[in-house]
Amino acid sequence: MFLLRLERGISRFSNLLGMLSAVLFILLLFNVFYDVLMRYVFNDVSIAMQELEWHLYAAIFLIGIPYGIQNGGHVRVDLIYENLSIKGKAWIDLFGCLFFLLPFTLLVAYYGAFFSHEAFLLGETSGDPGGLPYRWIIKAVIPFAFFSMAIAGIGMLLRSINAIRGVSEDGFNHPPIQH
Repeated sequence: MFLLRLERGISRFSNLLGMLSAVLFILLLFNVFYDVLMRYVFNDVSIAMQELEWHLYAAIFLIGIPYGIQNGGHVRVDLIYENLSIKGKAWIDLFGCLFFLLPFTLLVAYYGAFFSHEAFLLGETSGDPGGLPYRWIIKAVIPFAFFSMAIAGIGMLLRSINAIRGVSEDGFNHPPIQH
């Protein structure tokens, strides 16, 4: 029962990140609209607003990945996977998570923390005049996102364990996200 509650708590965390990613996407739309309007109507260009576009895009992508992991949007060989039993799918997800997802995400998160901390200590800013200050903020999204991916991976691991134990089949009964 504890594993099931923990899995559902992690699922809520991943869903929250998915909603945050959606909100950031809306902010990106407003940013692009403003930037295009200023450029083509008022002939005014803002380097900071252009940089904010790629900062928002990177944050949307990185913060949205845990949601994709939670909802089956990650990469696997669906041709083989879709024909397996629920326990077979659970075993593949368990091994994939243990040997690929968790080591990779934790490694990137670990080194990403030093990467963003160094940018903070150096007071790194944009290299362009009029660009955004505080480059460490976008660099800090990297370790946050990868730690969040690891948490989503732990949720996938728990979902697999619960399915193997026969406690829950949530997450194995719906088709993967179509692209």
